[in-house]
Amino acid sequence: MTDSDTSGRCGWCGTTDPLYIAYHDTEWGVPERDPRALWEKLVLDGFQAGLAWITILRKREGIRDAFGGFDPEIVARYDEADIQRLLGDARIIRSRAKINAAIRGAQIWLEMRENGEDFSEWLWSFVGGEPIHTPFADFRQAPTQTEQSVAMAKALKKRGFNFCGPVIVYAFMQAVGMVNDHQTTCFRHGEVRAMSL
Repeated sequence: MTDSDTSGRCGWCGTTDPLYIAYHDTEWGVPERDPRALWEKLVLDGFQAGLAWITILRKREGIRDAFGGFDPEIVARYDEADIQRLLGDARIIRSRAKINAAIRGAQIWLEMRENGEDFSEWLWSFVGGEPIHTPFADFRQAPTQTEQSVAMAKALKKRGFNFCGPVIVYAFMQAVGMVNDHQTTCFRHGEVRAMSL
């Protein structure tokens, strides 16, 4: 498959990797409302910083296992011994800064919950609570950041989250369906649009 012959898929998925194709066909752009799942995806996007997304997809199950199934209650209690364990785990991205960001993110997630704030509602408020459907016929027309991703990144950083600049946040917004950036020629564009009706 090439960018010019995507067989009805977004051009960025011009690959023969079945993991990447399955991610595009079943996950990317699907509106996610579960607060824990949104936090997991935000952590994974932070781990991706400087790397290709396929690297994260290939390591995702190992990262999930190493981080206690991305249970914020578990991750928030990680101490230096846990950090050392993670730094020695070849299944994950072994970056102390990214590991620390995940732990701090779990703590903030719990603080928000304890204060009666719904992480999902808060994140979705940046797009007015509903997905934004874009009209791009080619994936290369999509921006790398928007005023919404800039605002969300700023708000996340203000709360203490790290690895959440506006470009990372826009990729997160695309992945969790806050923005439907499936190109209009992709069979998933209409399917994802229908999920928000």
